[in-house]
Amino acid sequence: MAQKQKSLGVVIAGLLLGILMASMDNTIVATAMGNIVAELGGMDKFVWVTSAYMVAEMAGMPIFGKLSDMYGRKRFFIFGLIVFMAGSALCGTATNITELALYRAVQGIGGGALVPIAFTIMFDAVPLELRGKLGGLFGAVFGMSSIFGPLLGAYITDHIRWEWVFYINLPLGLLAFLMIAFFYRESIEHAKQKIDWLGACSLLGAVVCLMFALELGGKTYAWDSVQILSLFAGFAVLAVFFLFIETKAEEPIISYSLFRKRLYTTSVLGALFSGAGFIVASVYIPIFIQGVLGGSATNSGLVLLPMMLGSVVTATVGGFLMTKIPYRNILAPCFAILVAGTILVSTLAPDSTRLLVTAYMVLIGLGIGASFSVLGNTAVHGLPARQRGTASSTLNFVRSLGMTIGITVFGIIQSHDFLGKLSGVFGAGEGKTPLPQGVDFKDPHSLLAPETRANIPADALDRISSLLSSSITHTFAWAIIPVVLALLVSFFMGRTKLDPQEMQSAEYSAGH
Repeated sequence: MAQKQKSLGVVIAGLLLGILMASMDNTIVATAMGNIVAELGGMDKFVWVTSAYMVAEMAGMPIFGKLSDMYGRKRFFIFGLIVFMAGSALCGTATNITELALYRAVQGIGGGALVPIAFTIMFDAVPLELRGKLGGLFGAVFGMSSIFGPLLGAYITDHIRWEWVFYINLPLGLLAFLMIAFFYRESIEHAKQKIDWLGACSLLGAVVCLMFALELGGKTYAWDSVQILSLFAGFAVLAVFFLFIETKAEEPIISYSLFRKRLYTTSVLGALFSGAGFIVASVYIPIFIQGVLGGSATNSGLVLLPMMLGSVVTATVGGFLMTKIPYRNILAPCFAILVAGTILVSTLAPDSTRLLVTAYMVLIGLGIGASFSVLGNTAVHGLPARQRGTASSTLNFVRSLGMTIGITVFGIIQSHDFLGKLSGVFGAGEGKTPLPQGVDFKDPHSLLAPETRANIPADALDRISSLLSSSITHTFAWAIIPVVLALLVSFFMGRTKLDPQEMQSAEYSAGH
């Protein structure tokens, strides 16, 4: 028994390393992009470095989740690790931005297998009475790594070289590979089934069209351009085709039968809405610190630490409470705190103190943390092993989709508001202030650079900071909508809780 527990501990550590790497690589590149573009060039293509990873990861999640249900978790988790490490090694050798984007897509394919399958292996391997505690730990690592990524990326870029943002995955990945390959013994039988290739291809095409439309719209091409409208049309057609195919497939990638369960449907919707609201704070609070309060890039990233710690607290506590009180009674209070935190950050002003911003960030962290651990459990509650991979991967896919759409939509709101106000104050014309020398308002994020700000007269800089503050708080006000929707959805989750005896009976009945 002691040997079995030791093996389980090693397996859990390997799974946590996989989650840490895959979720951190969504954000770790952000703070290194300045150095990467300076060395490799391709300023007009740098968005592909992030979007290529996200496209491949999101498209892979439901596909690998289904394949793991059909052929086993271990082989696809190890496959994900190998592909992820290969992509990481290639990224460090890139000689231009196009190569880097291509290698990031390889990384993303591996990442698409790691996160959902890691959660599913945990549900398969861990005794029911321990699922809540370990679910809290997994959720805490998932939330922490997403926030910690930019800080680690900035540190590695400043003190080593940008290539090590990718190379750091090699020793971590090798360690995770050894832990899973030699210590995880998969005991669940998996029946071979037909692969829904048509569904997989249409889902991949829909995600690619949507991501490219969101990434290029308003930047490379106007939103009403033929290119962007064609991409949105392609997404709509392929998405409808995918939904239709899934009704006909013998073994669909996303099973509609799962959505007949109220707990599963509310879990997916909760992940969608909370992800969309949470990502806004993660992106725009550092910009507020740097662009309004005048902090450095590193300091602006450090402000996320209180939010990270807050999310770890409620992710862990939520995991412990799952066996004691209904899921709804954990999520509803936490989402209420998330709503309160989002409302409060919408009241920030140029004279707000760092202490006040930190307090609001702690609230947002406390509000989102439980969703990282509890929703992963509610999504697979009562399901047989052959459906858990599909359920877990669909939840993670929808959460990632919510974050992607959220940051794009709210990014449009912030940018439109900021540029509109800037053009109303600065420029040529009666009653307008002339543009400060060397400043280009077509690239508003350049205003965050210390060297740019140093060249702007103090009175003009105060006005710009005030306008930036107003646009960010205006964006936070819009972000209240999805977090309120997440709160409302949580009320419909019923009074189900993680009862080991009841779960064992339900899973056995569902599997037979």
